Amino acid sequence: MISTISIRELKPKLGQIPLIDIRSIESYNSNHIPTAINIPFEQLIIHPEKYLRRDQVYYIYCSRGIKSLKAIQILSKQGYHFIHVNGGYEEWVLEN
Repeated sequence: MISTISIRELKPKLGQIPLIDIRSIESYNSNHIPTAINIPFEQLIIHPEKYLRRDQVYYIYCSRGIKSLKAIQILSKQGYHFIHVNGGYEEWVLEN
């Protein structure tokens, strides 16, 4: 089962959690959730060991939540831990 968090629940945690934006560099540079770091989907999937530790829980999002769910499914099998940000960046825009 995948753990999830809403944008409303995420807001007070910003700056205290590791938040990963897996959208393209261009999308991230145009705007992103504050405090998020950018690791594009393909880079994260191909070389997770460069960016992640297995003893850490990461919050992860994409545009709408589809690619981030796919990333969680792939990387969870390799021993990494995530909390999915429901609705992704598009939900962030709607809530703000």
